[in-house]
Amino acid sequence: MAGESTNKSRRTAIEQYIASQYSVEPDYPWDGYEYAVFRHTGNRKWFALTMRVRRDKLDIAEANKDNGGDDGGFVDVINLKIDDPVLHDMIVHEKGIIPSYHMNKRHWITVLLDGTVADSQVEELIDISYMATFPKRRKTKDRAPREWIVPANPKYYDAVHAFDEADEIDWKQGAGIRTGDTVYLYVASPVSAILFKCRVTETDIPYDYEDRNLRISSLMKIRLLRRYDSSEYTWDVLRDEFGINAIRGPRGIPNSLSERLNGN
Repeated sequence: MAGESTNKSRRTAIEQYIASQYSVEPDYPWDGYEYAVFRHTGNRKWFALTMRVRRDKLDIAEANKDNGGDDGGFVDVINLKIDDPVLHDMIVHEKGIIPSYHMNKRHWITVLLDGTVADSQVEELIDISYMATFPKRRKTKDRAPREWIVPANPKYYDAVHAFDEADEIDWKQGAGIRTGDTVYLYVASPVSAILFKCRVTETDIPYDYEDRNLRISSLMKIRLLRRYDSSEYTWDVLRDEFGINAIRGPRGIPNSLSERLNGN
């Protein structure tokens, strides 16, 4: 069946991405079910679960579409962990993504693997889930400094003027970010552009804040290194020239973008 073959090949591609990116192979804890669990090697925590389930079990219009009737009423999906409540609330309103099927709906999501959600977006969500469940013991290991794009929502914080009064400020710490890393602040709509390059000077500063839009458990200090004009690294440039299709949480950047941002 054409539809079933296409869906399975997409699931296979996603599982191959996990294997190549994180050197993790699936295990199948339930006999008779096409459910594959992906775990951290350190703490054995799940960060992804791929399944083949009946479409009518999923509370989503896209999942219940007829799809030509060539897949037997089944669809491949992946469950991923999204700890940030604001990000979680944003994502579950997107086409092809719902609060998790058969898992905690506040912290996990289910993503269709039938083409409704682009593979590049699925891969980004896998990366977020991996960092959300990353073993704490491994987080403390030394590693080379990394570069990140970090989103800033002007609805909740006046990011445009963040460095008007000081060159070093406190910022919500993203999972995986360490002292010495570089972060590029991407200010969301209506700016929709990278505005600042910063160095992380301190991390793991205790902080406890939560409302219906935001939860913060720790802060980091970031020092301004460089400003960019809002016309330089716009959303269109990031998407069309560097293949970045979404910025929902801290994410790494392509080498080509790093070279451009650093003036090389």
